[in-house]
Amino acid sequence: MKYSFLTALTVCLTYVCTAQTNPKWARYPAISPDGTTIAFTYKGNLFSVPAEGGVARQLTYHSAHDFKAVWSKDGKKMAFASNRYGNFDIYVMDAQGGEATRLTYHSNDETPYSFSADDSEVLLGANRLDIAEHRQYPTGSQPELYSVPVSGV
Repeated sequence: MKYSFLTALTVCLTYVCTAQTNPKWARYPAISPDGTTIAFTYKGNLFSVPAEGGVARQLTYHSAHDFKAVWSKDGKKMAFASNRYGNFDIYVMDAQGGEATRLTYHSNDETPYSFSADDSEVLLGANRLDIAEHRQYPTGSQPELYSVPVSGV
């Protein structure tokens, strides 16, 4: 009896320790322009980790779902989508984390794709303008391309 209890305890502790160090739901990876850091979504927040491995650092702390981080060309900022006000709007923040600035306010969901070549704008996809009778009426598979200034103006 004592042997089987210790065996079961060892197996349970091994399982618990392994589960805590190997998350299975890391999503939407984005590598930094210099190739040294990877940003990703885990449990609705953004994290970053050195590309060679190591401890991940949490960048956003919010009850909403933050995802799809994209790096600025200089690697100093990140844009991402967040549903902090119901739908997914575009936000921008320092690549090291901190306060995020909301850039869009449209009622439809938006997804960031990239920064412009000079990092002054975020390029994003959204379904907004066409009327339903139009042959190119936007669908989830064909969003329209937009840009928004990083300054939020």
